[in-house]
Amino acid sequence: MNTVAENKFILESFYHIITPNKIELFDRIAADRTRYLTIALENIYQEHNASAVLRTCDCFGIQDLQVIEKDNQYQIQRDIALGSGRWVDIYNFNQEVGPTKTCISALKNQGYQIVATTPHTDAYTVHDLPLEKPLAFFFGTERQGLSEEVLEAADMHVRIPMYGFTESFNISVSVAVLLQTIRQRLEQSNYDWKLPEAEQTALKIEWCEKILNGGKALSADFRARYQKD
Repeated sequence: MNTVAENKFILESFYHIITPNKIELFDRIAADRTRYLTIALENIYQEHNASAVLRTCDCFGIQDLQVIEKDNQYQIQRDIALGSGRWVDIYNFNQEVGPTKTCISALKNQGYQIVATTPHTDAYTVHDLPLEKPLAFFFGTERQGLSEEVLEAADMHVRIPMYGFTESFNISVSVAVLLQTIRQRLEQSNYDWKLPEAEQTALKIEWCEKILNGGKALSADFRARYQKD
């Protein structure tokens, strides 16, 4: 079965329904989306920070956000997230035993290098961190930082240079500064880091399903029609 051709047919069918403005928006944004980078939050308890990080991921084209829930459940404040939860895929790790380990294992199995963000190291900065492989950046709480489990399991450690008395940025600011620098470096590189066309098509189908009433049912109808023909 040619899934690529099938998905193209489904997307074209949706594009006959949605507005030209949405088509232009989806095409432009999907072309800048990436899974080469992902963000993982460990036990973030402040809802406004968690929501701001989600919004930041969307703004920088990060498609996947990993959330490790130990003592705190991840909550989104709509007035801060501004609908970004609709466009970013959130993966929750909330097992009773070992959610951090489960998240790390899942990401390593997907080919990610685990990168622990911490101000207490001189290993790498955001300016010289190696970018040859996909990177999963782990962030902890402002007060406690990352757990020892993450720090020990990390393939690399990275810090954001700071020049004042305060030891750390707000977490949402840290994510934004890091992504701004890393994305800019990737834009100037020769690495193949953006979503391939087939993944862009699949993603745009998901977006179409989300903005239309009965979108998933429509998608199933288009798929059935393609397979019948």
